Amino acid sequence: MKIGLAAYQFINNNITFNLSQIECGMKSAEGKAELLCFGEAFLQGFDSMNWDYEHDKTIAFSQSSEIIRILCDFTIRYGVDLLLGYLEKEGDRLYSSCMVIENGEIIHNYRRISIGWKYYWITNEHYCEGNDSKDFLYKGRTMRIALCGDLWDAPNSFKTNGILIWPVYVNFSLDEWCKYESEYAQQAQLAASKTLMVNSITRDPECMGGVFYFSNGKIAAKLPYNTEDILFVEV
Repeated sequence: MKIGLAAYQFINNNITFNLSQIECGMKSAEGKAELLCFGEAFLQGFDSMNWDYEHDKTIAFSQSSEIIRILCDFTIRYGVDLLLGYLEKEGDRLYSSCMVIENGEIIHNYRRISIGWKYYWITNEHYCEGNDSKDFLYKGRTMRIALCGDLWDAPNSFKTNGILIWPVYVNFSLDEWCKYESEYAQQAQLAASKTLMVNSITRDPECMGGVFYFSNGKIAAKLPYNTEDILFVEV
């Protein structure tokens, strides 16, 4: 199976730009990967909420929204499936979620369990976390998703014999990345022998990306920092 990890830039609260980035990535992955993965909350931008619920409920999207339908259509048009972090709305609840779209259909939707996606000291009951993590099948392969702090808070909850995909949002400096990237590889090994980690690029605040294939606690492949590109991995 060939999987693409997209180190692409998003702009907070610019859906038009972010959607164009997703489509650009899918065009680039056409014929090269079966699944293309983007970072945490890529669709809206990780810092798009301001923690005022009346505002934030207009930022998040339900699974049945028009924007999600457009993404489903992309997977059919380009023949590339999609794994994407987004801010989800279900009823009056908001989540940091990650969906997998296969050939126009949502086959899996994971809601982040750890609380670090929000300003939990000021948010109310509308800002929620999921309560479980489970394997799912994609083209006959066992897979699991963790989002960012999940693997630091409770790595044992994400143990899998399959492929772990780990979308994150981490705005380390280059010096910090050089110091911490091996720690991320070792942390991932607590949950899976094969982990694909994808981090986005942003300019406000500066975020340099960081896309890796971790195998048995080691860095097997990665992209240069601060470079918009796709890492293609065969697993």
